[in-house]
Amino acid sequence: MGDKTEDGTEAGMGLDVGLRGNAGMDAGGTGPLLKMRGICKSFPGVKALDGVDFALWPGEVHALIGENGAGKSTLIKILAGVYRMDSGRIVIDGRPAAIASPRQAQELGISVVHQEFTLVPQMTVAENIMLSDMPSVPGLGSLVDKGAMAAESQRILDDLGVGISVSAPVRSLTVAEQQIVEVAKALSRKTRILVMDEPTAALSSVEVERLFDVIRTLVSKGIAVVYISHKLEEVFRISHRITVLRDGRAVASCPISALTPNQVVKQMVGRELTSMYDKRKADVGPCVMEVRDLLLDPAGTPVSFTVHAGEILGIAGLMGAGQIQLARALFGIGRTYGGEILLRGGPVDVSSPDKAVGRGIGMVTENRKEEGLVQLLSVSKNITLTVLDRLSHLGVLSSWAEDALAASKIDELGIKTSSPRQPVRTLSGGNQQKVVLAKWLAVDPDVMIMCEPTRGIDVGAKVEIYRLIGDMAQSGKAVLLISSEIPEVVGMSDRVL
Repeated sequence: MGDKTEDGTEAGMGLDVGLRGNAGMDAGGTGPLLKMRGICKSFPGVKALDGVDFALWPGEVHALIGENGAGKSTLIKILAGVYRMDSGRIVIDGRPAAIASPRQAQELGISVVHQEFTLVPQMTVAENIMLSDMPSVPGLGSLVDKGAMAAESQRILDDLGVGISVSAPVRSLTVAEQQIVEVAKALSRKTRILVMDEPTAALSSVEVERLFDVIRTLVSKGIAVVYISHKLEEVFRISHRITVLRDGRAVASCPISALTPNQVVKQMVGRELTSMYDKRKADVGPCVMEVRDLLLDPAGTPVSFTVHAGEILGIAGLMGAGQIQLARALFGIGRTYGGEILLRGGPVDVSSPDKAVGRGIGMVTENRKEEGLVQLLSVSKNITLTVLDRLSHLGVLSSWAEDALAASKIDELGIKTSSPRQPVRTLSGGNQQKVVLAKWLAVDPDVMIMCEPTRGIDVGAKVEIYRLIGDMAQSGKAVLLISSEIPEVVGMSDRVL
């Protein structure tokens, strides 16, 4: 790579726009819309950002990449006015900017579309889009002008090239449509800088393409997009430039064409990853689970398969294709309309999660924050939640036994935490997923169902999760790996349905 220019790009490197469209920095020689220089931020015991530089041009998609804990969220929260930086300088349109609150950030044209949406499900699309500035009927004070609200909302959606009804309640929309409404909501505030945090985490491939079309429309209008994602294939398709953070520092900032995906991974983790998928050959034993003609829908196709001890059975497919419905049925959450489930040759009743666990089935759900963890509890309490009966005597929980079990699992899985009593909500996504795995390994099930086990976690953490899945198979567990990431399924599985 060449020497960096003042604005953080690599000297002598041209921007490979290809199918991604022209970046605003190529148009008319315009300078950066945003410059963040020497940004530092510390929390008790942690230096989250250490002199980070970041530049953003009008009409470009700039990927912000890094492992969980690298500083991405902190940098964005400073830009959005949630945190105050300890030192550094922010310049917008060539003028110093003091961003002391989210309101000030919005006034400067900065908006963030979070992974967890901020929409009101019961309200209409138009009401959500215009929520921060609903037009009133002239002369009637606080009476909302619904006609003007609908017209302005429709104009914004038309500009984005999408056909969503402004009168539809948000709860009736797909996840992808809700995401577009979030973007429209940001545009209603005259946004010039749009931050998108893991925007495709819950989208199918078709929905991703639709979102990319919207992003390309934004770029054509001169809006700058900061794109945060762990999905490198998407990053390379949609981005013009990339900045990689590691341990609170910007270790690379250049045109996307200057790096390969492998180089980005190396910059993220600080080392070469020789193999993403730690798939060691396990001794495949007898059949542990057999599913015979299981009906998930009265009009559907029956599902049949077997999974053996020491085997990883992969089930691939797009989100919404039914594989999660299958997993939930096997764990006693979803309804079935026929067929049977056998464990070690005998039919079993798994009509509830309690019965499934009692029969030796564990499940890592696709939504760790809402279903896999109790966010208000500590790491220790989450790990031991499923085995409290084992840790109690005469109805009294042994704190010593609880702490000992949690400590052993934290050590076994390499969970990065300051203390077993640290609130689980404060951990990175990868470490939260390890806590979910630790909870089920404490139960020691015969069958482990893994639903989207690496969703929303960084590349380095993915490798660790793959290692743990391999360890489970090595120990003789039957593993059902369900994922919408095809390379993951192919790379880790002994067989794929």
